[in-house]
Amino acid sequence: MEEQRAELQEELERVERRIATTEAELESLLKGGTDGAGRDPADVGSSNFERDQEVSLAANVKEMAEQLHLAISRFDDGEYGLCEVCGQPIGKGRLQVFPRATLCVTCKQREERR
Repeated sequence: MEEQRAELQEELERVERRIATTEAELESLLKGGTDGAGRDPADVGSSNFERDQEVSLAANVKEMAEQLHLAISRFDDGEYGLCEVCGQPIGKGRLQVFPRATLCVTCKQREERR
């Protein structure tokens, strides 16, 4: 279990570094401006697309960091590895593949059907 927590902590550190990098890239794109005055419309469209993609990536990485924080806090509370919905063990295989999991396979499948 300690190995699993260490892995979660390492992944969180990697994700936080990605957040910093992504935010720096996004800031650089935003400083480039989007007014388009005197710029080719294709260049403006390309810049807007790139900016939107970076915003989406930043949101995804931040969500991953939140999931990692939750998994670590559940670990510290002694609830790691238990399904948030039914309270049953999540399963070693699922946690090895997806250490941020908070739902067992059955509850996750139910959630995805909704």
